[in-house]
Amino acid sequence: MPVRRVLRVARRYWRVVSRRLQQYTAPARRSWRRSLQLRVVTLTLVASSLLVGTFGWFIADRSAKILLSRTQDEAATSLSAKVEWADSQLTVHPQARDPELPNTINATVIQLFDGDPAEDGGTMVSIRAAQHPELKSVTVPDRNTDELITDELVRAVSDSGQVAHQIRTAEINGKTTKYLVYGSPVPTKFGHLELYYMVPLTSEDQDANLIRTTVLATGLALVMLLGVVAGLVTRLVVTPVRVAARTAQRLSAGLLDQRMKVDGEDDLALLAAAFNQMAANLQRQIVRLEEMSRLQRRFTSDVSHELRTPLTTVRMAADLIFSEREEFDPAVARSAELLQAELDRFEDLLTDLLEISRFDAGFAALDAEHTDLVPIVQRVADRLAGLAERAGVEMELRLPDTPVIAEVDPRRVERVLRNLVGNAVEHAEAKPVVVTMTTDEAAVAVTVRDYGIGLKPGEERLVFNRFWRADPSRARQTGGTGLGLSISVEDARLHGGWLEAWGAPGEGAQFRLTLPVRAGDRLVAAPLPLIPRDRPATTTGEPAEVS
Repeated sequence: MPVRRVLRVARRYWRVVSRRLQQYTAPARRSWRRSLQLRVVTLTLVASSLLVGTFGWFIADRSAKILLSRTQDEAATSLSAKVEWADSQLTVHPQARDPELPNTINATVIQLFDGDPAEDGGTMVSIRAAQHPELKSVTVPDRNTDELITDELVRAVSDSGQVAHQIRTAEINGKTTKYLVYGSPVPTKFGHLELYYMVPLTSEDQDANLIRTTVLATGLALVMLLGVVAGLVTRLVVTPVRVAARTAQRLSAGLLDQRMKVDGEDDLALLAAAFNQMAANLQRQIVRLEEMSRLQRRFTSDVSHELRTPLTTVRMAADLIFSEREEFDPAVARSAELLQAELDRFEDLLTDLLEISRFDAGFAALDAEHTDLVPIVQRVADRLAGLAERAGVEMELRLPDTPVIAEVDPRRVERVLRNLVGNAVEHAEAKPVVVTMTTDEAAVAVTVRDYGIGLKPGEERLVFNRFWRADPSRARQTGGTGLGLSISVEDARLHGGWLEAWGAPGEGAQFRLTLPVRAGDRLVAAPLPLIPRDRPATTTGEPAEVS
């Protein structure tokens, strides 16, 4: 149990530390993601640091080895000469008990010493007799060399009779110094003695440190120079790209006269020239499309207005004929009824075209006022009750008991609901149509659910296109114009709301209108789900949102 508690505490602290690290490193990570120049310069510095560091270490190591090798060669040459001299001086003594031998050894060491006795950390010469303990070792200058002449070196020289060397660091007269220690046997008539030649490596270490410092300083300067060069080169490339990005943003904002400055004849200049050519072509195409769209909107508006006058005349004549149809032959009377119905549909089409032209031209205005939406839904249901009765459709209203007040344009909201309920009745196939309304503090949602033919996958978005029909061969019962849902979408957008559709074959369809309670507020969520709760769980369907 304590182990689990410790693990939980450790995980808790790890999460806290991770969050703190993420919080502190967020600006750096954001700069890393957004700045191409920063990434290039950083990668260049890292790569050049590794390369220069590896090369500098190799140069410093090789230089130190060359200095040491040269010192070893010099020490070995000097040791060979000293051994010959010592041999010539010591061969006159036939045995180790010769009373004059210690004096000869002392004089020989003094003669072999080639340094300054007053210098601390200078060369030292020592003769020892490991095989003859009665002979005392002699060292010039008189220093304690136990740390320099180790037992391993003594065994290699005395027992094996080899010339050996080693590098040792010792404290001599209170000063720590690195020495190159050479040892060689000196043959005599009574065996051999050992000659040790100790050379300080102070100058070599100083030279090696100087080389390392020089290489390090040169490497740092080179890395900084490479970073500066990488920054300048990257800036030459990134700056035109940034200018192109800013120019593209201005173009997307509608400033079609923005262009890049072209300097020189290099690749970047070619990029700027190609970008300017593309922008000019886009400007021409956009201006052309805007002109065509303007002409189309004007044509639609003009035609709609111009048709009003002949339509009024035809309407007056048709009304007169329709009122006297009982006196005509049955065929003529039926023709009068058809003429009246088609004139009604034609007039509705002209009204919808005029409304669409207002939306296209951006002249549609929202006349918002605080309105209770419950009576609007009830009024739409009452007006379509006759149509529902003829189609054999039962309408069910699920409305709140209290008023639902929202800042909306009641005329446009009623038009949207009339289109949604009318379409639901037309496609319900004698099955019920359910209209549900609910609200929260921010939004009001109305869903219209039918259980008719439904929508195929992908048709959830097409239903809001102008003049689109799921089944072109299907006869309209309501005599609609094909623009109702398109106008409804524009009405919802004008309110800052959503109009969404869901449907599945054989399961029916559901449309959801979501409006903000206060005009100008931004919608975040809808109080009602788009996919009905009563749909079968084994089927799938994707909602489509048009907002």
